[in-house]
Amino acid sequence: MNVDDRLVKAIRTGLAELADPAKAPAMQAYMKSAMPFRGVAKPQRSTLMKRVLADHILPDRVTYSATVLELWRTAEFREERYAAIDLSGFRAYRGWQDAGLLPMYEEMIVSGAWWDHVDELAIRRVGPILRAERARVTPVMLSWAADADLWRRRTAIICQVGAKEETDTDLLTRAIEPAIAEPEFFLRKGIGWALRDYAKTAPEWVRSFVDDHPGLSGLSRREALKHLG
Repeated sequence: MNVDDRLVKAIRTGLAELADPAKAPAMQAYMKSAMPFRGVAKPQRSTLMKRVLADHILPDRVTYSATVLELWRTAEFREERYAAIDLSGFRAYRGWQDAGLLPMYEEMIVSGAWWDHVDELAIRRVGPILRAERARVTPVMLSWAADADLWRRRTAIICQVGAKEETDTDLLTRAIEPAIAEPEFFLRKGIGWALRDYAKTAPEWVRSFVDDHPGLSGLSRREALKHLG
């Protein structure tokens, strides 16, 4: 793989320098994480990443994806995985955000397997790619909606959060319906979140959806109608 080892080292060194061991246990406990934290708060990490990524521009798409995955796969601290997500969305690489990156994001979603990883990837990486390449990505999201993996399913449900008028309501419906009867909290919460967000754009559509799906859990229903009175 064409990994940029200098960039990986710069990120890890920077995170180590910012580490606060006194904060790390509470952060790990809050996130229910098996992987330890260094104790680096998000604002500090964001400042570090902006500087380091601007100083280490990757030369091509292969190096970019290889470096993201190296940082992700070999992470020893959770902040390193956050840094991999930050790297994946860095502004210099916006031109590479297309359906060809879905396997990379899928690996991160499935192996990340928790909301702090998955939600950012679903909404800020997969979502924009979906809107840019609907013909290629919609079938993938439909397959994920019916997948056995919880986090693929959650991604299919919430990937249109923030899409507003660009929301594909057929896809939203078909992503939600297979999960309606599921007891899993993260699916029920995801359904409610997706509907609540779209209600800002199309409140009557959301009201009708809720009325037409009496099997929605109380959690999903409450979330969906939260700001509709």
